[in-house]
Amino acid sequence: MKKRIVYITVSVLVCLAIGFLSSIATQSSVNDWYLTLNKPSFTPPNYLFAPVWTALYIMMGVAAGIVWSKGYHHIWVKTALYHFVFQLLLNALWSIVFFGLKNPLAGMVVILALLTMIILTIKWFKVISKPAALLLVPYVLWVAFASALNYKIWELNA
Repeated sequence: MKKRIVYITVSVLVCLAIGFLSSIATQSSVNDWYLTLNKPSFTPPNYLFAPVWTALYIMMGVAAGIVWSKGYHHIWVKTALYHFVFQLLLNALWSIVFFGLKNPLAGMVVILALLTMIILTIKWFKVISKPAALLLVPYVLWVAFASALNYKIWELNA
């Protein structure tokens, strides 16, 4: 049990660190470029994004920690965690591309790859731990919503 808490803690801290680093790219544009964009009516207020993402990163970290605690020596655990790390990198890349490079079209390509990788990660997490897989469901739903938002921003500003 103690080992599991260490894995969860490390995983949560890694996810939050990635989120923090991604927010640097976001903050560079959210108060200027992003404000000038035409956005769809279903765009959430800006103040909502930070708490939602913080909660999602914590749930992602808990899920990854649960899977990691099952034994990294096991091939299924390794495969699940490789998928998780790859989706986490795509998550960070989206912020860099959409906000940092101010490119909603390229952001759309990245977010669709991210959405695909999250679905695959959930599939692999479910093999190891159903609760870990379920912890990623709010994340995949939020990214699906963000994908629709990204598309509409691109469409309205193309």
